[in-house]
Order: sequence, then C-alpha cells, then structure tokens
Amino acid sequence: MANDLSPRLLAIVDALPLRQGMRVLEIGCGPGAAAREIARRIGDGHVLAIDRSAKAIAQARAASRAEIAAGRLSFRQVAIEDFQLEADEKHFDIAIAVRVGALDGRHPRQKKSPCDGSRPR
Repeated sequence: MANDLSPRLLAIVDALPLRQGMRVLEIGCGPGAAAREIARRIGDGHVLAIDRSAKAIAQARAASRAEIAAGRLSFRQVAIEDFQLEADEKHFDIAIAVRVGALDGRHPRQKKSPCDGSRPR
C-alpha cells in the first residue's frame, strides 16, 4: 500500500505516467516499496525491480510475496550496468531510478555514468 512509502517516494510514484497493463523497470529498488506500489497501480501489468544488493533483493522478495505470486512483480539481483533483457523478455514501457549511484556517478566503482555517453555500449 502507498502508506509503506515515504512521502518522497510517494510523490515520485504519483508523478509517473502509469497506465493499466504497463511493463515497468525499477532500477535500484532497495526493499521494494515503490515497486509494490507501482505494481498495485498498473493492475495486470508487470514490474521488474532490480538492485545490485543481494540483501535488498531478499528483503524485497520477502515483503512482496503476494505480488510475486500474482505475477505482477519480480525481482532480479543485477547492477544496472550489467542488466540485459532475457531472451524472451519484452521491452519496458517506462523505467524509474531514484538515487542510483551507478547512474549519477556516486557509486565508488563507477567512474562515469552509463547514461552520459562516455562509456561504450
């Protein structure tokens, strides 16, 4: 439920142009609170939430059993710079990332953001 979210995350989710049936990628999902709320709002759509942290993914999975069982939410432990679509995976309609160090240069092993065009793809 939305009350699991901080006011900051709730405002971010409220600002997203979500629609029923969308496929959403959340990058740097942490414990999954925003992913759960997005999954609730997109009905029969699907959210794939990723995080580099095994601990964060374990917490997210534990708190999201109902959404996972319903097929509306899944989690994958992977850093965004290593993320690739699975062979049978459909593209996403929207992606969200909030304070992801690998994208804004804060991650200690990331010298340049993968989004700034400075790294070959």
